[in-house]
Order: sequence, then C-alpha cells, then structure tokens
Amino acid sequence: MSSTIEAGAFREAMSRFAAAVHIVTTDGAAGRRGVTVTSVASVSDDPATLLVCLNTSNEANQRFEANGCFAVNLLAADSEGLARAFAGEGGLTPEERFALGHWGERVTGAPVLEDALVSFDCRLIDSRIVATHRVMIGEVQAMHLGPDRPALVYHGRAYHRI
Repeated sequence: MSSTIEAGAFREAMSRFAAAVHIVTTDGAAGRRGVTVTSVASVSDDPATLLVCLNTSNEANQRFEANGCFAVNLLAADSEGLARAFAGEGGLTPEERFALGHWGERVTGAPVLEDALVSFDCRLIDSRIVATHRVMIGEVQAMHLGPDRPALVYHGRAYHRI
C-alpha cells in the first residue's frame, strides 16, 4: 500500500523539526564506520536503550548490524565541521574523517568521541528494515558525560547552535 503523502512534502515537513546532531559509529570485523544522524531516540531507561535510524541506500551502513555494536556521540555546538565531514561533505575518506576528532572506546569497541556532550556505547539488540531505513535498537553498555556546553542542532536544512 502506497502512502498518500508525497515524499517531498514529507521531507519539507520534517525539515521543520529541530533535532540534535549525533555521529553514530561502529567498529569490528565488518570495519569501521561513522555517520552523522539526527534520528536518535531514547527507548527505555531500564535497561538503558536507544533507537537509531540509518538509511539503507548506503551499503556501508550494513557494518553496524554486522559488527553488533554502535556508539551515539552527541555533538557540541562547535562541532559543525565534524558533522559535515561525517555527513559525507568534502569527500574525505573514513580514515580522514576519524582523524578530525579525538576518539577512544569503552566496552563494545565502537569509536567514542572524547569531547562529545555525551556518548552512549551500545550493544545491538534488534535491527530491522522499515521503508528506506534500518532501525537499530541498542542496549547501552557504557556512557560518558562530556562537558556541559551548548549542543549542535539541525533545523530548516541547516546547522544551528543552541
């Protein structure tokens, strides 16, 4: 069954949402990957669980499921360059993108941005395709609270500092 909502109109409506900007990362046997996303949500606090949505059009995003882990790194307001790089702007290789930040790891081996406002290191517990996106649910294995400072948000197809 096809939707009666036209895709372009829906994208325009969604552009009016203000959303926090994250870099979601993974590493493991399938390889390292990092992408800029705004589709992140808390599912539960007991156990601590997050939901992330990734576009299936990029085959490299399959690494998240194959590795069985991911980290969600909430970006600070001064991290627009990092957000743009991990969104694919500038044509940087994955190695060049990861060279832009200070990365560590906690429990799962997924790269954690050391100066993120908060990082959640997650073990993948469920993954399914819904329309054009892979919806991943992860149980938080470790968390790191960074400095308390303004966040980077995306609204109206542009980055903003709050």
